Amino acid sequence: MKKVSLHTFSFLMAFLVLFSTMSFTVEKHFCGQSLVGHAIFSQAQKCETEMHSCGIAGEMQMKMEDSCCSNQTESFVGQDELNIYSFSIDLIQQAFIVPMSFVLLNLLPELPAEVIEYPPYQPPQLVYDIQVLCQVFTI
Repeated sequence: MKKVSLHTFSFLMAFLVLFSTMSFTVEKHFCGQSLVGHAIFSQAQKCETEMHSCGIAGEMQMKMEDSCCSNQTESFVGQDELNIYSFSIDLIQQAFIVPMSFVLLNLLPELPAEVIEYPPYQPPQLVYDIQVLCQVFTI
């Protein structure tokens, strides 16, 4: 039970970190008061009246100016101020770490891997209750 709850908690924390740092944009396209298209990470689908093109560029310009369509964009910005720790070792620490690792790995003797066997166990001698054994009881 403890192992399952630990894995579940780790999984949830990973998703929390992922979604707290992720940014995305939601774009909505309205024609009048009705929602025509919406999209996440891309542009919203335009309505049909705005997609028709007229043969004359001036008419297209008039149509776009008189259009009642509008786009609404919402950006959700995730956390971007993450602390990145740099790992740096100065010269004094390097001069200490290299000889110390050599001593620990090579010069110290290894412990024997043998199993210590104990002599066979001798149980103590049984003590008999003499009164019960002889059937002599004091009244």
